[in-house]
Formats: sequence, structure tokens, C-alpha cells
Amino acid sequence: MQTTSLDFRLATRADEAQLLTLMRAFYVEDQIQFDEARVQRGVDALLADPRNGEVLLWLDADGAVGGYAVIAIGFSLEQGGHFALLDELYLAPGLRGGGRGKQALAIVEQRARGRGVARLRLEVNRHNALARRLYEATGYIDDTRDLMTLPLDHPRDGLL
Repeated sequence: MQTTSLDFRLATRADEAQLLTLMRAFYVEDQIQFDEARVQRGVDALLADPRNGEVLLWLDADGAVGGYAVIAIGFSLEQGGHFALLDELYLAPGLRGGGRGKQALAIVEQRARGRGVARLRLEVNRHNALARRLYEATGYIDDTRDLMTLPLDHPRDGLL
């Protein structure tokens, strides 16, 4: 299969509705619950302050948006300070193939390096074997840890 070049541009506030539409498609495909209010808060914070990270919009050959990647900035002593998190990566079915997944990861890596971080991390759902293979083939290491979350925005019955 011939490799087709992948291009991108940074998302702006004007792209918000289109980004949310792409996010809904990704969340359905990857079996992630889409909480409209929570996602909207995250998108607002990300697009308002570049210190939080950035959203890359993947473009097809005609320049139309066909996916996105979210690079978020975090801090960890274990990671040596600031690190980049590839929070979400989505290529719509029409943009898949031709090596575009590897190209997207290379672009994300370059953007993360440009922010001066020494580590790029990501999350991958256990059921997504195809994505896991792509990440491992690109050099990502399974830290053999599980990600756990405590929702602080909802009261917990019987505690405190």
C-alpha cells in the first residue's frame, strides 16, 4: 500500500463544533462515555490556554478535517517534570490506512519535543488491539499499570 502524506493544522475556537462531532464519533468507536458538559469544559480550557496543550486537526487531501489529536501537558516527578500526554487520537475511517497512523504519531512526537518535554505518554483501551499494536510498533512501552480515576465532580454516598 502506498503511503499518503498526512497534514494537519491547529484547532481554534472556530473549530469547536466540528471537534466535538469528531470526538463523539471517536468515543462511540472506542466505547468511551461522552459526557457533554465535562468534555466541553476540557475543550474550552484546552483551546483557551496553549499551556494546557493543543489540538491537531488531521486533514484529507482536499484540506477537509478528518480527525484530531489532543496533546495535553501534565507534570509528574516520576516523569522528570512536565510531560506530554497524547490524550486522544482519532482518524476517521476515510483517513485510515496508507501509514497515516504512524505519521500522526510522528507528528505528535515532533510537537511534544517542540514543547521541551522528555516524555510522551498515552492511554489505550484494552479492547483496542489494533491501536496497541500501532503504539508498540512505534516504540511506546507498556508500563504495566492500570489507570484509575476518582470522579471528584460527583458526591460519593456514605463517604466523608
